[in-house]
Amino acid sequence: MWTATVRRRGWRSAEHVFRVVNVRSVDSDDLTTRARIRDAAIARFGRDGFRAGLRAVATDAGVSPALVIHHFGSKDGLRAECDAYVLRTIRETKTEAMTRWSPMQVVGAIDDAEQYAAIFGYVVRALLEGGPVAATFVEGMVADAASYLAEAVQSGTVRPSADPVGRARYLIATSVGMLLIAHLEAEAGRGVSPTVDPAGALREIWRSVLLPGLEVMTYGLLTTSELLDEFRAATDGHATAPP
Repeated sequence: MWTATVRRRGWRSAEHVFRVVNVRSVDSDDLTTRARIRDAAIARFGRDGFRAGLRAVATDAGVSPALVIHHFGSKDGLRAECDAYVLRTIRETKTEAMTRWSPMQVVGAIDDAEQYAAIFGYVVRALLEGGPVAATFVEGMVADAASYLAEAVQSGTVRPSADPVGRARYLIATSVGMLLIAHLEAEAGRGVSPTVDPAGALREIWRSVLLPGLEVMTYGLLTTSELLDEFRAATDGHATAPP
């Protein structure tokens, strides 16, 4: 197991990685009632979708529905806070992974998919929900990806791009597709059950695509630059499709 290897080689580094990506351990206010409600909402919305009511969230958090309203004003206010927290957690974790973690730490974190379960479930539900809120959520992911990729370029771990925002959008589209496939395959395996194990689904899709994905990331796909050269010539160097 990758995790066992990570722990043998340096359990303190791996433990730091897992603390960073755990949905309950990024902010300094995690022991507050507001943070407890937020975490309960992320987990509940990830399991049941956004049709879940505030009463269920309150029960999960061990508080009254009135206290949820006191802290967030409404279900929309709670959803906005969850969106912001999930996006921030992804951004901070990706930045750490791409600029400061060792390859051993990254692989170890991937193998412990349980640490990502609540985030994964929430992102999938946000995407399946559709509509303007989901579109805004995706745009936030793209903007954050452009930011952490820029930091990775500065740190020397990622190559520069002629179109940094376009590359960020492409990578988010790839990631989103992978998450949705993982969710749909898990549902199919359970007979379209309303309860899908996010960690298990994520682990399975990672194991099936991680090696080829790393090959593409590391070596690229094509053997020559002819297609890229032709595209640049046809668009006069601009990142738009030829007429």
